[in-house]
Amino acid sequence: MLRLAFRTLRLRKGGFIGTFVAVFFGALIVASCGGLMETGIRGNAEPQRLAAVPIVVTGGQTFELPKKDPATLEPDDDRKFEDARLPERVRLDDGLVSRLRSVPGVSDVVGEVSIPLAANGRQALGHAWDSAALTPYALTAGTAPGAGEVVVESTSGLKPGDRVEIAARGEIDTFRVAGVAAAPRSITRAGVFFSAADAARLSGYPGKADVIGVFTEPGADIEAVRESVAAAATGATVLSGIDRGVAEFPEAESSGSNLIVIAAVSGGLSVMVAMFVVASTLSLSTQQRSRELALMRAIGTTPRQLRRMVLGEALAVGLLATALAAAFGPFLGEWLFGQLVENGVVPEVLRFYQGWLPSVVGAGAAILAVFIAAFVAGRRAGKIRPTEALAEAAVTRRWLTPTRFVLAALCFGGGTALAIVTVAVMTGPIAASTAGPAVILWALGVAMITPGVAKVMTAILQWPMRLLGGIDARLAVLNTRAGIVRAAGAVTPIMLAVGIATANIYLQTTQQELANQAFTEDVRADAVIGAPHGTGLSPDLVQRIQSVPGVAGASEYVTSSVFMEVPYERSDDGRPAIGLTASGAGATTDTKVTQGDLKALTGATIALPDVYAKDFGRGIGDTLSLRLGDGAKVDVKVVAVTSQRPGFESMLLPASLLAPHTTAGLAQQMLVRAAPGVDPAVLTERLRETTAGQPVSVGDRDALVAAHAKDQAVGAWVNYLMVGMIIAYTVISVANTLVMATMRRRREFGLQRLTGSTRAQVLRMAGFEGGLVALIGIVLGTVVSAGAIVPFCLVAADSLLPMGSPLIYLSIIGIAAALALAATLVPAWAATCGQPVDAATTGSD
Repeated sequence: MLRLAFRTLRLRKGGFIGTFVAVFFGALIVASCGGLMETGIRGNAEPQRLAAVPIVVTGGQTFELPKKDPATLEPDDDRKFEDARLPERVRLDDGLVSRLRSVPGVSDVVGEVSIPLAANGRQALGHAWDSAALTPYALTAGTAPGAGEVVVESTSGLKPGDRVEIAARGEIDTFRVAGVAAAPRSITRAGVFFSAADAARLSGYPGKADVIGVFTEPGADIEAVRESVAAAATGATVLSGIDRGVAEFPEAESSGSNLIVIAAVSGGLSVMVAMFVVASTLSLSTQQRSRELALMRAIGTTPRQLRRMVLGEALAVGLLATALAAAFGPFLGEWLFGQLVENGVVPEVLRFYQGWLPSVVGAGAAILAVFIAAFVAGRRAGKIRPTEALAEAAVTRRWLTPTRFVLAALCFGGGTALAIVTVAVMTGPIAASTAGPAVILWALGVAMITPGVAKVMTAILQWPMRLLGGIDARLAVLNTRAGIVRAAGAVTPIMLAVGIATANIYLQTTQQELANQAFTEDVRADAVIGAPHGTGLSPDLVQRIQSVPGVAGASEYVTSSVFMEVPYERSDDGRPAIGLTASGAGATTDTKVTQGDLKALTGATIALPDVYAKDFGRGIGDTLSLRLGDGAKVDVKVVAVTSQRPGFESMLLPASLLAPHTTAGLAQQMLVRAAPGVDPAVLTERLRETTAGQPVSVGDRDALVAAHAKDQAVGAWVNYLMVGMIIAYTVISVANTLVMATMRRRREFGLQRLTGSTRAQVLRMAGFEGGLVALIGIVLGTVVSAGAIVPFCLVAADSLLPMGSPLIYLSIIGIAAALALAATLVPAWAATCGQPVDAATTGSD
């Protein structure tokens, strides 16, 4: 039977190509997502500044988070923990440097600090000169820096004796260039080297190190020394090999984690869509051969032989398609990774890596889909009794099997359950976590009963179509009703494309718009002062700004995340926190205070959102125990309770408390409010005059809002890219299915022309059929997307309709309709070429 299967493939090129296309693109997308996931898991970033040191010690960026409230544990309970990641850099005590020098096999230990700064207006990182050995940098001119001196890179264009302006920690100071140094390799971030005392002062964390480099004695076993260092550096993270890059580029690790989530969600969605599309395509291909299979049963072929033949054909096509997909998968994965880097989603220092495993997983998923589809199709063909075979091939086959019914019921039940959870349990934007998966369940449920739904909709739409198209439209309706299973095969991918695209895009646009609304509603600032090179704002700048004429209030603006320890709350990502200046918080933010006063937000205090106050059972005067972004523990007193937009609540803390526990160490923005009657444009100009000569930038409210919208757009772009890739695959499947279905009708078109229809009439009839199929698919896709969008919008936006331009939906359905018509009319035009008598007697394929 396998030999017969291979011979059949040569004569069934249409079905072969259709199945090949579906399998190839499905495996290709899954393999490329697998490459992104592997890249995120590895998190490989080549060390640059730390390239010469074999072992690097960094602060532990995770802490043990109890899985349940420690207060409820009995003395004999086995307390369980899980690792929670801290969002800010954890710095190390310089005392660890001397302790590590005594570890056997260690030859030298060097502490390293990285100071964001601008040298003559160019962004750079500052370091202590003794850490130049970590690269290593070597002097090419001049001497090592002393007090008030720096060593610059050879690419800076400066020479010994020159003066350079250094902007750091919100201040500008002038240093003398003592020397020029060069590194043996390319360094992404330009370096400026100071004396140890100047570096400690400018870092803002004297006695602390960002990382510690450990050199080993010649011939020492690096891994053995690393283990000894890890034992001595309790609570710290010890890295060697390629992992050292994470210490230098901590954003690579967090971006790697995000990449894992992106790839997992997109890959999982791709697997589900690919399995369904491949199964649908293969089932359609097998259905179109029903007469051939019926004849084989009639002449004595056993059900087992028929199943083996169908399975052999499918696997032969699947193996060829997956082999090619495995070869091209890394190229698509690397292109997608490049797009993520280009748009700032992941840092350029992160290295793309795709081994053999993602290709194997993609191929395995595709082959599994082929096997399941071929098994189902072969089982159906094999169950036909020989005496009924020819009759079965001549009529529409039964479509509603017990399996389809059960799967449809389960999918609809799951979609309904997620909708109920979304409305009853979720709040704000997090409702998308349940609304998103619901669209897949609704789509799969509708796909199981598409023939029945398509039949009902055809009956409803037949009268309008007959009025609009006359006899050609009537023939199109009759053909669709007679071949409803075939039509359903074309409706299903259109429904998937419209449903997935509409739901995912509008969920994203709604979340984005809600986030922008929440930000603009909470922030009342008329101007913003920022640190353009990440150097931070001087702590005393807020006092100078508050004294500027026309200023109603000014407040530092710091963002981070904090973890609640007492009362206990399990939150892997913590709660969002905003740092404000008490004297200007009320003027620059529109947060409604229901109890207390934001002017009391000084020292170790907190303003708690009312929903948190209710959940934690805390009010004015109560104390909370927090773990800040860098792991520091602090007890804070509740001085105010606020009312904020649901889903966008943030804890408010003094900026002076929150900022030192962030990676930057200083506020990066300051909000300024104009006094009543003062033109915001006049205020902005006054602020520019006041801050002239300082390392800051001044923008108006529009600049502030635009910067926030840009940050939101980066996250949205990721979703658009991944969803767009899946939709593109579905669109290919739409064209694939319609072309297969139309090209197989060459004999039918030939007979129709022999009975008196002109070629133009046949093409018009095919056009009406394509339009009817497209309309049914669009309606079903819209219903499917509504099952996810409506519950989410009710919770997040208190509306039935999503936020976003109607042109998005019009574009989606316009593309779907144009694609359906093109994929029907073009093959119909090709099928009607030549003499009708030839088509009627020879058929196609």
